Amino acid sequence: MRRTAVVTGGGTGIGRAAARELTDAGFEVVVIGRRPEPLAAVVAELGPTVTPLSLDVADPAALAESAPRLPACVDVLVNNAGGNTDIGQPAPAEGDLVALRDSWQANLNANLLSAVLVTELLRPRLAENGRVINLGSIASRYGAAGYGAAKAAVETWTKELAFGLGGRGITANVVAPGYTEDTEFFRGRMTDARRTTLLEKTATKRVGLAADIAAVIGFLASPRSGHVTGQVLHVNGGAYLGG
Repeated sequence: MRRTAVVTGGGTGIGRAAARELTDAGFEVVVIGRRPEPLAAVVAELGPTVTPLSLDVADPAALAESAPRLPACVDVLVNNAGGNTDIGQPAPAEGDLVALRDSWQANLNANLLSAVLVTELLRPRLAENGRVINLGSIASRYGAAGYGAAKAAVETWTKELAFGLGGRGITANVVAPGYTEDTEFFRGRMTDARRTTLLEKTATKRVGLAADIAAVIGFLASPRSGHVTGQVLHVNGGAYLGG
């Protein structure tokens, strides 16, 4: 019997690489994203074991409406949807508390609450000895305003989740990427100078790739990771060292 995985933000970048990793490991994968076109491209690339679902996972009503289209049993859940919603937006003017609140709320909705909502919806469907894998970020250690705070909150929530699900043999972990080049994260705004700075901070002296992150997700999705839970696995070439 094939195992089933759900990957949010599965149309591009790390989510797409994770879907590829999981299909290669024999999973049937549901890829969720807001844009139908990238999802269709994933299906075209990876084949009939991938099912697309166009959905904004930060929208509770849309999630509830889509519940019947999600698998009845989920072996692996990868909460990858999110990103720094401040990128490409004007910074709030000094003293504009409403704009500041909205900026932070957007990051919390995209990165934390989306993962919480999807996980709570699917919690009753998680298989015994299943896996929940949440995407964090090196920004949780270095700041980045609302985005960094949201990713730090993902780590805290994941620790609680690990204990809440552990009695069923289900693990919950965070994979925290550093700079990962083949994604849409920076929306075309990465400069050569910034790229060089980020590269120089690594021990490996190379950029991260979505496949690097997906490989760690693949390990956490496997039976070999059954005693790893509540952890943050940093994948950043040494740009951040520590727990």
